[in-house]
Amino acid sequence: MAANMDPEARASEARFADYVESLATALGHADRVEPLQDYCLGLLLPGERKSVEPMAAVVAPERTAAKHQSLLHFVGEAAWSDEAMLAKVRNVVQPDIEAQGKIEAWIVDDTGFAKKGVHSVGVARQYCGRLGKTDNCQIAVTLSMANHAASLPIAYRLYLPEGWAGDAARRKKAHVPDAVKFQTKPQIALAQIKAGLAAGVAPGVVLADPAYGTDSEFRAAVTAMGLTYAVGVQSTLNVWAPGEEPLPPKLWSGRGRKPTHVRRDARFGQSAGDEAA
Repeated sequence: MAANMDPEARASEARFADYVESLATALGHADRVEPLQDYCLGLLLPGERKSVEPMAAVVAPERTAAKHQSLLHFVGEAAWSDEAMLAKVRNVVQPDIEAQGKIEAWIVDDTGFAKKGVHSVGVARQYCGRLGKTDNCQIAVTLSMANHAASLPIAYRLYLPEGWAGDAARRKKAHVPDAVKFQTKPQIALAQIKAGLAAGVAPGVVLADPAYGTDSEFRAAVTAMGLTYAVGVQSTLNVWAPGEEPLPPKLWSGRGRKPTHVRRDARFGQSAGDEAA
């Protein structure tokens, strides 16, 4: 088949094969190399559904059942490390990104995957960015390095809602490890940032939307790690000018309650969305 392809297509196929072969070193066992190649190929080939059964039919139409079992074991049972694989991807790809400019940003975000059923790990009714609404989906928290030319995910973790984390029967059925506990999305993102620094990844300005930026503990932790951030916040968030500090909570009003209306006073700050203040 390769002999009938044009030179550009053959070169592209060769680059893909070299790339996947380089990733195989992170798997730990030689018998996982072929399933990795099949899985990566299945992700790239046409097809709306990217679960292992339809992928097996595309990759190996003559022996779909055997290929399905191989891919199912590779994805669901084989004990290879996500973190090791992502680190290998970073080591391979980062030099090409930095050849086009230094790393300028670390982007914190989450990605939603719409689901029809209820059995996939972490699936629940929650906001899905891809759909722009609350719906049945899974959410993954990601951390990507980026410059003006390209970006690359360097950390990726499935978010486990509290309803899942506290349901022992559901966890057991889905094979959720005991070590996986409930964490908020900002907490997951902070762990990813800390791990990135520990791995010596070239740092950048931390960027995040209001889902993360409005969390004061998230902002404080990023600053404590020595990083600069530029994050979105809700327009109702109170802010203070440099050198000013909020009053202690008990002094917000004579009866110890926070006022319902923002006061244009340095002691009370001003709304982030109050442009006239």
